Amino acid sequence: MRAVVEDRVRVVIAEDSVLLREGLTRLLTDRGHDVVAGVGDGEALVKTVGELADEDALPDVVVADVRMPPTHTDEGVRAAVQLRKEHPGIGVLVLSQYVEERYATELLGGNSRGVGYLLKDRVAEVREFVDAVVRVAQGGTALDPEVVAQLLGRSRKQDVLAALTPREREVLGLMAEGRTNSAIARQMRVSEGAVEKHVSNIFLKLGLSPSDGDHRRVLAVLTYLNG
Repeated sequence: MRAVVEDRVRVVIAEDSVLLREGLTRLLTDRGHDVVAGVGDGEALVKTVGELADEDALPDVVVADVRMPPTHTDEGVRAAVQLRKEHPGIGVLVLSQYVEERYATELLGGNSRGVGYLLKDRVAEVREFVDAVVRVAQGGTALDPEVVAQLLGRSRKQDVLAALTPREREVLGLMAEGRTNSAIARQMRVSEGAVEKHVSNIFLKLGLSPSDGDHRRVLAVLTYLNG
């Protein structure tokens, strides 16, 4: 029996493996979400989303493989970047077999709302995957811990981050995975108040003022990733 959820979202899936595409569709529809289209290459993805937009039926989120036909290099992520330019309100969650820094950085380099990058292995953790799809659809972020770890390793030489304590780096890494303060507190086994203090210190040390509003969280993560 199909579940009904309050945060129901409309999804387009772009994956050239028919088996995986059908599997993703089943995961999402079984949990009450609407998969409105499934395609097998980047060109079809851009065309399909464009057609849906013309019908005033733009999906909430696109889930796309980084590598798709014809060359199986970067068709998926290029289509994702194009869609974010043409339809800024759409969420984009890309899936990759491996951590590919250039593609992750390219995707994160534009509008920072509603973006995700997960390794395909994460799909096996069904609840986390579905939560990530919903979070990106609602304008949040979802970054695989392995992606974060690799990008952070490259970013640690940034002078602007030198003032962060190891604990603050840990908090910022969890923020980059898209976790809320309460989720970070549970992960680190500290109080939510302690996490809020660390987050405030991070904002201060990165020079992010209160005038930046809710975007400070995303700006902090991008500062960490884009070094």
